Amino acid sequence: MRPPSPWGDNRKVRVGLLGGSFNPAHDGHRHVAELALRLLGLDQVWAMVSPQNPLKDADGMAPQVLRLASAKVVMERHPRLSATDIETHLGTRYTADTLEQLKTRFPRVRFVWLMGADNLAQMHRWKRWRHIFSAVPIAILARAPYSRKALAAPAAQAMGHSRRPAGAARTLANMATPAWVFMHTPLHPASATEIRARMGLLKKERYDSTPT
Repeated sequence: MRPPSPWGDNRKVRVGLLGGSFNPAHDGHRHVAELALRLLGLDQVWAMVSPQNPLKDADGMAPQVLRLASAKVVMERHPRLSATDIETHLGTRYTADTLEQLKTRFPRVRFVWLMGADNLAQMHRWKRWRHIFSAVPIAILARAPYSRKALAAPAAQAMGHSRRPAGAARTLANMATPAWVFMHTPLHPASATEIRARMGLLKKERYDSTPT
């Protein structure tokens, strides 16, 4: 699928927004995107590769062009998945600001914010996090070992009144906000942290084995 234009358009679809560093992108991201398409009844999922997550250390973060390239490889050959650096073009760093821009530029799209339970656990640290709940419906996908901690976290507790049953997930995109669901979905073993660790180990092994 062609990446969305930062200028927006008049498409009338249900879109899941999967934000993240994608450092690097891996099959676990594809797994989440495909689950979201099926369980939430979405038409498209956009993997939004962030310029720099304000809550993550820039040390060890690959350049965005490389992270975007890895996301494109992971999402390619699926007609309803797309990797994009649209936040760079919008000039936004925070999710709340990004959502405001997207809703203005794509006025007919029904957006759903997608994230793992690990992000829900620390969402109270996000800028204007309550505004995010008010801006679009949110789908939380279970991610061990964070599920129990996430549901006990400040954001989940504060927004408990707007939690909807997982069985209503397919209608989430059309719900009035705030509305969110927590879905205990099949987990995928891929981890960007482990991939980076293996890449670092391989580099070290190549360095150590180079004749001097």
